[in-house]
Amino acid sequence: MSLQACAEMVERSDPDRFRVAMAAPPPAREILFPLYAFNLEVARAPWRTREPMLAEMRLQWWRDVVENSAAGETPPAHEVAGPLGALLNAGRLDPAPLDALIEARRRDIEREPFAPDALRPYLEGTAGNLLWAGAGGLGEPESSRPAIIQAGYASGLATWLLALPELATHGRGLAILTPDTIHSLAQDALAALSESRRTRFGPGIPALRAASLAAAMLKAASRDPDAVLHGRLALPEGQKRLRLLWVTLRGTW
Repeated sequence: MSLQACAEMVERSDPDRFRVAMAAPPPAREILFPLYAFNLEVARAPWRTREPMLAEMRLQWWRDVVENSAAGETPPAHEVAGPLGALLNAGRLDPAPLDALIEARRRDIEREPFAPDALRPYLEGTAGNLLWAGAGGLGEPESSRPAIIQAGYASGLATWLLALPELATHGRGLAILTPDTIHSLAQDALAALSESRRTRFGPGIPALRAASLAAAMLKAASRDPDAVLHGRLALPEGQKRLRLLWVTLRGTW
């Protein structure tokens, strides 16, 4: 039940966010690593069983952890719930976006493809709330929330498109899977990202760097939708590292 356990989990399963957290000041890592580990646990819950009721129970367990910890109860002795609960106990994380993220993940239990117009609310609920929870935990004011949710949607769509070939094999892709649909989605997310960047952000910038790779992937998807369909969207590791280094040195995202 330690920050180190959360960091190791994120390093194994979410290396891009691991690098984002490591580039942040040490006090910010105390928030970001448990938050990112929590996101992994919740995202996996609907995939770990084929029984909808069991998946619901797993998600409800996390909702109870968030609610009870925010109310001051001692969190479970769990490698992620423990550190996350301690942050909620101390008022360092807002429980609202975490609860909303869990609720949005219930959509994954359905095991059905998305209609294109249903994808944005899902990604705002998952990736958007995750980005806002991190930025808010670092001190970003409530007034920034709408712009951060937009950035989270764009970042979430980039990641979702990266995983689309695998999702499609499990019947969880797009109901209308065509190059035109992918191009349209990528353009919509790029517009949302551009709108978000008009906001002047402050202490939440280290968390916002989790969205720093979105533009490159979305532009690639828009130019060449077939790259998404055939699993060629991933950016080279060197390019990702240089991008994060660049925005960190500049103090931007």
